[in-house]
Amino acid sequence: MRTGPRNLITDVAGLKVGNAQDDTLKSGVTVLTADAPLMASVHVMGGAPGTRETDLLDPDKSVEGVDALVLSGGSAFGLDAASGVVSGLREQGRGFAVGDVRVPIVPAAIIFDLLNGGRKDWDENPYAALGRAALDDAAEDFDLGSIGAGTGATSATFKGGLGSASVVLPDGVTVGALVAVNPIGTVVTPAGKFWAAQSEFDAEFGGLGGDPASYGAVRLPLKTDAGEGANTTIAIVATDAKLTKPQAKRMAVAAHDGMARAIVPSHTPMDGDLVFAVSAGQKTGDPLMIGHAAATCLARAIARAVFEATPAKGDPLPCFKAKT
Repeated sequence: MRTGPRNLITDVAGLKVGNAQDDTLKSGVTVLTADAPLMASVHVMGGAPGTRETDLLDPDKSVEGVDALVLSGGSAFGLDAASGVVSGLREQGRGFAVGDVRVPIVPAAIIFDLLNGGRKDWDENPYAALGRAALDDAAEDFDLGSIGAGTGATSATFKGGLGSASVVLPDGVTVGALVAVNPIGTVVTPAGKFWAAQSEFDAEFGGLGGDPASYGAVRLPLKTDAGEGANTTIAIVATDAKLTKPQAKRMAVAAHDGMARAIVPSHTPMDGDLVFAVSAGQKTGDPLMIGHAAATCLARAIARAVFEATPAKGDPLPCFKAKT
């Protein structure tokens, strides 16, 4: 296996990602979209999710195509980012046709980043405007780290962020991941290595190697502000293989293994951990290998998010690169 040319989820042909953030707010929005509706499903394993329109993505629901997916900061306030995306897509003539009306389908998920030192005393919810700006920014190339939905993200020990990675399988199928990393747990071992080191390609998050001595650790640091809904890692995995909706669901389920490899602990009662899965092509692929690749990509994307985070005034936690 090898990475795609960008090592981003947009190595899956047709996908675009846009980011918008407010550095004073210390929060932002990330949007994934394409020129045509995307087959999508979702799987939630965290105990405190915050979502919009995810029920539509169950295999037994009638709507199969989504026009965009939104990852946002802001906790419940951030769900309004999808409203801005819906408005922008409506102006483009996009959406599910109902008579002579088109209704854009935009599922969304949020992280809790309200206690990260940013200014949160707004008079008007800023997330709809951020969502619209992220949609307008959508392109094949985008930055990682402290940007978009990862702007104000944190982990137990270091700043979180926005991460992405891709892989090309031997049969030519591409799989990618996009993630906003904001867990209650750790992405970095007590010895300063990434839990996801076993999955790393080409020193993409420092080439530091594994830390087997930490794998059996029982006592781990957690966020001191941990509370129900105060954390959460949310992700999208995608492939250019043609999947049915049930197969996309299984891809999302498998991808959660990558989250568990990269974050310790993960899927806690205080995290709303969620993975969207997208099929955006017509290639023939092996669903088993696609699920495995999705897990590997997500583990790598999580580590890259923390590795690429950059400092900002008032940060409650240091950046990983600051320790070296």
